[in-house]
Amino acid sequence: MNIPSIGEFEELVLLTVAAQHDEAYGVSIQASLEGKLEKSINISSIHVVLKRMVDKGLVKSRYGGITQDRGGRRKKFYVITALGKAALDQQYAIRTSIYNQIPKIAFGE
Repeated sequence: MNIPSIGEFEELVLLTVAAQHDEAYGVSIQASLEGKLEKSINISSIHVVLKRMVDKGLVKSRYGGITQDRGGRRKKFYVITALGKAALDQQYAIRTSIYNQIPKIAFGE
């Protein structure tokens, strides 16, 4: 299986999609990341990353029902795929491996 590489922001969005499971959509992902990162994130950047990840096969999308509170528009929900989970596992392994190479040194406080 050829696992596509992902960047830092893609990884954060993919982690959020996985954490929210079948309830992840653009605004919920944006709100979660803004809360965790404590900074403003443009919704367009979320949508661009989601489209890219759909194209890579890392996530799948589906439309929810039409609701009045959204003016008759449907939400587009995202769910992680097996390939997406493999990409996250690969990122985790790489980061952990590098982190574990840091020497056990003390920093003066």
